[in-house]
Amino acid sequence: MTTLDSKQYKETERQGWNSVAAGWQKWWKTIERGTDKVSRRLIELAEIKPGSRVLDIATGIGEPAITAAKYVGNSGHVLATDISSQMLSIAKQRAISLGLQDVIEFKEGDAETIDLSASTFNAALCRFGLMLLPDLKTDLSNIYISLIDDGRLAAAVWASPDKVPFITLTINTVLKETNSPPPPAGQPGPFTLSNENILKDSFINSGFNDVTIEKMNVTFDFESAEAYTNYVYETASSLQAILAKHTHERSRAILKSVTEAAKKYAGNNTGKVQFENEAILIVGKK
Repeated sequence: MTTLDSKQYKETERQGWNSVAAGWQKWWKTIERGTDKVSRRLIELAEIKPGSRVLDIATGIGEPAITAAKYVGNSGHVLATDISSQMLSIAKQRAISLGLQDVIEFKEGDAETIDLSASTFNAALCRFGLMLLPDLKTDLSNIYISLIDDGRLAAAVWASPDKVPFITLTINTVLKETNSPPPPAGQPGPFTLSNENILKDSFINSGFNDVTIEKMNVTFDFESAEAYTNYVYETASSLQAILAKHTHERSRAILKSVTEAAKKYAGNNTGKVQFENEAILIVGKK
């Protein structure tokens, strides 16, 4: 197993997310149509109320922080953190456009090293970010310490690869087209925490009690198979990095293969494609 250089990994992640921030902004409505209900359920599981103080880890372009801010209102407070300054810049613009700038504070940093005040937050949230953290034990411990007694951490991660075609279709197609090996075992990725026992144990080992898990279906819709391919290319820095190693013509051929594979998910005569995926939601109490 390859030993992960955490510092190098985080710097690569930072650069990668910065490079695709504009793509995430472009495709925001498509993403939120599928994931809005995840945000709302996490807020319910974390028992967030008006006046709550909330921490959002790996907020990206602002979710579930913005949804949480609407719940807590002007008497509450949300601290939204992310490793990418460009993603946070877009999140901040969104918060201002919604009149939430006095409710949400944005802070750049990773969950492992960011300075969080102890016993401060009623709740912490993380939507599809935990599985990308290089040192989950330290990250969870840092979050745990920042919560007040009885505070809750609610998070969403992706289920096993066979249940998340929205992601695996591109990965499998590109690996096949480029004759590339899968990522090294133990490296953070979208399915790192798809094993429910490992996920639950990570919470328990960090001190959380009353840890429960539930499943949720997450649907993503695209106007066409081509639109899906464009979305993936514009939001996935890892795909851009792979294609950068090939000629322009070869890259186009690889992306065309992704489009052809996506057509299997097209509806009758509409051309629209739909992916049904499974998310795992977990909540633990301090």
